[in-house]
Amino acid sequence: MSPPARRSAPGLGWAFILPSIVGFGLFVFWPLGQTIVLSLHGNDLFGRSGEYVGLLNFTDMFADPEFGKVLLVTAGFAVLSVLPAVVGALFVVLLLEARIRGVRLLRTVFALPFAFSVATASVVFAVIYNPAVGIANAALDTLGAGRVDWLTDPSMALVSVAATTVWMNLGYNVLVLSAGVGSIPAEVVEAARLDGATGWRLARDIHLPLLTPQLFFLVVVSTIHALQSFGQIHVLTKGGPNHETTTLVYSVYEKAFAYGSSDFGGASARAIVLLVIVLACTAVQFGVLERRVHYR
Repeated sequence: MSPPARRSAPGLGWAFILPSIVGFGLFVFWPLGQTIVLSLHGNDLFGRSGEYVGLLNFTDMFADPEFGKVLLVTAGFAVLSVLPAVVGALFVVLLLEARIRGVRLLRTVFALPFAFSVATASVVFAVIYNPAVGIANAALDTLGAGRVDWLTDPSMALVSVAATTVWMNLGYNVLVLSAGVGSIPAEVVEAARLDGATGWRLARDIHLPLLTPQLFFLVVVSTIHALQSFGQIHVLTKGGPNHETTTLVYSVYEKAFAYGSSDFGGASARAIVLLVIVLACTAVQFGVLERRVHYR
């Protein structure tokens, strides 16, 4: 006797995804729509939406000579914070694969930054960079080098904020890559060892190709996070000195809220440009880097 046919319930599927649809609608699509509307309108001194101005906010933004500098600072911050964090985590994970004592403790130590919030880590590094009592200058004094104004020197501020970001992201990157190394079949590694692959050769020919999915994921996610970074910049430098650490996200904040400003139209235009940049960077990374990923 054949089993009874199951009745299709199309409404049940919609019931399951309805909470996600509502959440995305309220917290993603509605704010995005409002941002687009604000970017096409002017506003009064109190930030209330005014008359329709079309693309005037965008033309004013691109005509602003400071906007080009903001884009360069954003690109520099992304490069300085993404590449060292991913490459450094890869080096740490491959180093931890060596058969050394206390490797579990070392994994915990390197993953510890992941437990810090952005605000906490920024405050810690503000103390480290303090020109009078910070340990960064104390270390330079021990080495006989001159003191550095880490957060007030225009040539060092962006590097200092990026170094803080690298430290904050290192723990998460180490966890992801450690999971990737753990998923590599043990027989593959043992076969490579029997063939004489050790050290750098083992890492280059076995670990690195099989970790490309995790590396690709980290590059994409880290780039998005870098382009959206705000907390560490606000705590450490507030966009200074001389706007040397004013990224696109921070310029949105300055336009909309900082120093009594309420130019929500101009801020919304910059937010849309940021969205386009994030989408473009992600599309390029998928189009270029994913071709080199070895999925198994």
